[in-house]
Amino acid sequence: MSRRIERLNSLIRRDVSELLRYEVKDPRVSGVVSVTRVDVSSDVQHAKIYVSVYGTLREKEDTISALQSAAGFIRRQLRGRLETRHVPVLKFILDETLTEGNQMLDLLDNLAEQMPTSSESPAPQ
Repeated sequence: MSRRIERLNSLIRRDVSELLRYEVKDPRVSGVVSVTRVDVSSDVQHAKIYVSVYGTLREKEDTISALQSAAGFIRRQLRGRLETRHVPVLKFILDETLTEGNQMLDLLDNLAEQMPTSSESPAPQ
C-alpha cells in the first residue's frame, strides 16, 4: 500500500470519526460508534469504512443503515476537509472483531476456570 493511500486512510478515519461524533444527527446512529479501520481503493474511487457499534443486533443494523443513508452528507463534509481532488464513495461495514474478541476472552476465562489449579492436581509418584 502506498504512503498516499495510508495517509488518506488515516485522514478519512479521523474525519469520519469526528463527523459521526458531532455532525451526524440521525437518531438511528447508536451512541457508541467508532471507526475501526478505513480501506481506500488504490484508484481512490471507493472507501470501505469499518465501524464498531455497541448495542443489540437491531441497533447495529439500524446504525449501519443510517450511516449508509448519511454517506453522501459525510462525503460532502470530507470534500471540504481533505486536501485531495477526489473524495471516494463511502461504504460502511459493521466490524464485529471487538465482539468476537470479547467472546474469545470469555471462552478462555471459562476454560481457565475449569482447569484444575496446582493444589488440586495429583502429586507425581
